Amino acid sequence: MDQALLLVRNELPAQGLRLAALSGACYQCLYEFLVFVPPSNGSLRKPGTAAVMVDTQHPLTLLLNGSVGDRELCKIQYHFGEFGNYSLVVKTLSTSTKTVSCDLVINEGPINSYLPILFAFLVYMGILAILIVGRLFMKIDPVRNWVYKKLNPRETDRLINSELGSPNTTDSVSGDPTPRLWSTASRQRLRSLDTFRGLSLIIMVFVNYGGGKYWFFKHESWNGKLHFPSALFSRFVFIMGTSISLSLSSMLRWGSSKRKVLGKILWRSFLLILLGIIVVNPNYCLGPLSWDNLRIPGVLQRLGFTYLVVAALELLFTRAGTESGTLEMPCPALQDILPYWPQWILILMLEVIWLCLTFLLPVPGCPRGYLGPGGIGDFGNYPNCTGGAAGYIDRLLLGEKHIYQHPSSSVIYQTTMPYDPEGILGTINTIFMAFLGLQAGKIILFYKDQHKQIMSRFFIWSIVMGVISAILTKCSKEEGFIPINKNLWSISYVTTMSCFAFILLLLIYYLVDVKRLWSGAPFFYPGMNSILVYIGHEVFENYFPFKWKMQDSQSHAEHLTQNLTATTLWVIISYLLYKRRIFWKI
Repeated sequence: MDQALLLVRNELPAQGLRLAALSGACYQCLYEFLVFVPPSNGSLRKPGTAAVMVDTQHPLTLLLNGSVGDRELCKIQYHFGEFGNYSLVVKTLSTSTKTVSCDLVINEGPINSYLPILFAFLVYMGILAILIVGRLFMKIDPVRNWVYKKLNPRETDRLINSELGSPNTTDSVSGDPTPRLWSTASRQRLRSLDTFRGLSLIIMVFVNYGGGKYWFFKHESWNGKLHFPSALFSRFVFIMGTSISLSLSSMLRWGSSKRKVLGKILWRSFLLILLGIIVVNPNYCLGPLSWDNLRIPGVLQRLGFTYLVVAALELLFTRAGTESGTLEMPCPALQDILPYWPQWILILMLEVIWLCLTFLLPVPGCPRGYLGPGGIGDFGNYPNCTGGAAGYIDRLLLGEKHIYQHPSSSVIYQTTMPYDPEGILGTINTIFMAFLGLQAGKIILFYKDQHKQIMSRFFIWSIVMGVISAILTKCSKEEGFIPINKNLWSISYVTTMSCFAFILLLLIYYLVDVKRLWSGAPFFYPGMNSILVYIGHEVFENYFPFKWKMQDSQSHAEHLTQNLTATTLWVIISYLLYKRRIFWKI
């Protein structure tokens, strides 16, 4: 996959050819040697040939040098198509001037690997259309009465309400005129938050399962473009911060002491970290796990530590009367910010620590403040400096064998150093991301039922974060003060992701909790059982029916079918658990 066949024909009689390539996604990189092509046999009129596989994910620059004097003969920029068959013919146009021509010929055209995505989209849209039509038919009295005769009336009514989000104000079976308090009882918990969480989680599951083996469903190699997967974990962190604000407020309002709440925070953080270490070190069928190569950082570990810091920070500085508005504020427009100024000071101090460690910490063999991928990046000057200070701190404190061994930068930048995207230094900015989510939760609490105020403040926060991102990155992929980088969890990455997170939360809040045009299904259900779905999809990743032996492992269609099936199964499982009121909470 993601490759094409290139046959190089050398018709030059006097010299061989050295073919090298440079990916368009590789910033300031060295050319990577591909193959040596022997000279042609003049007496037999037989050209020298060599075959090589070339990457199709990004445009390539091919560089041909002659073996005599290492002279550059030609340079070609081309974006090869997946599974295509190409020939590069090198010959002399004029023997007097020794002019060399390089012609690229398509022997067999590439396939359209995006058709499976279109087909899958149409299938899911068809299912959605059937559900919508079914909902409309259920509003017709004869159809609804017929269904009631065939099924248990109360169970059917409950199924319709939870599945399609269309509450009835009266119980049509019992004739009880008492309204269903859908807006107060079942709506006490904001469905938009669980929908937001479930949407991020389900896409994360799909990506972790392989995303159909499409390159754009993989993480960016280093700086730059915000591929879809790059936003998923950050959104999960953001909505965790929002939930912290609401859950702590609820516990304290119901009379729990701060000591008791702190105990729950410590216990939950410990469980998340423990489960994370178990999940990232499965070793189910390979015998006893060796402590020598146990990976310590991971997604759940970072979530657990982030939760501990942000929840403890919120618990420590929560004051009675702030959410109810009984405290007098010098600036009412900032009533969700000013009472928590100590929190902001501590968060800013953490950011100062991140900046100092990132740009001032001496790293052996690397320039101070280095943010690059190492390997062949930066013209190969710093091959062992992957991640700069962030990578150095992890290798120093945790050890090279206890961090992630196959970072995304190894594909394009040919890095050989281990680097963990969930390492120690990046956790500081993860805390900042969760704190911004915490701010969203405070907005919901302070402006309860004031939908315009909530949405306008979400929009303002999004604009502020977007402006900060534009300044930090100079609106550039590589040339900014601090580039957007998911591996480093750079501050610009956090501000950019929070900008989009505020906007997405605004849209979902408007559709689900304000206008109630959408119940949040099907994403609402996995959002209610997020820990179970995340751990379950990791543990059972290689088991049937989530995975099976494919007839063609190089087929996007088969991989996409398998990955979508596995993801859909987790949605169904979370729905069934929701119907039975089974929720795994930590």
